[in-house]
Amino acid sequence: MEGFAQDTAAFIARNAIWAGPLLGMLTFGESLAVVGAFVPATVLMLMAGGLVAAGVLPLWAVLAWCVAGAVLGEAASYGLGRRAGWSFVRAPVLRRHRRSIARARLYFSRYGVVAIFAGRFMGPIQAFVPLVAGITRMTRLRFQVANVASALVWVPVMLAPGYLAGGGLAGLSPEMLHVLAAVAALLIGIVLTLEPLLKDRLQDLVFSARRPA
Repeated sequence: MEGFAQDTAAFIARNAIWAGPLLGMLTFGESLAVVGAFVPATVLMLMAGGLVAAGVLPLWAVLAWCVAGAVLGEAASYGLGRRAGWSFVRAPVLRRHRRSIARARLYFSRYGVVAIFAGRFMGPIQAFVPLVAGITRMTRLRFQVANVASALVWVPVMLAPGYLAGGGLAGLSPEMLHVLAAVAALLIGIVLTLEPLLKDRLQDLVFSARRPA
């Protein structure tokens, strides 16, 4: 997998015109249930951040394609869940992933729409949270709002370490500053919007912990 990531990064560096579409396909794959476990999109996004800092890749094209891929990938997993239902979870192809699915199901049952947003950053269960959301018939509007909002945050966060390593804090371009400002504003808006829900969830967890066994 490491060799594949390095070869792909080298191809992207030599063929900048294909960088956006290729990274979009990779983020799409990483956001798909089952398939995501075999797609090293996160590693390649870190490398892509460094190439953006070096001026090899165009920032806005990389952002747009990666966000589009991430949104479409989770939307596809959600749609698969709505269509297939719980019977899909029992399919042989998912036998090795049932623990991740169980964790995603528990996480989603506890946090609902917050799980869609936070699930982007949770590694093994990332692609299974939207699948569970579809199976449990979460409304499309709620899912898509969380899906798009989380992608708009997740992509810059994944690109940022490589960008900063390649250019340093002093090398931040005006475009990247605008992106970081937009991400910060989006995060603040999300926190303010979800704050009542998060408070209720926290209270539920505290009361559960205090309840006698």
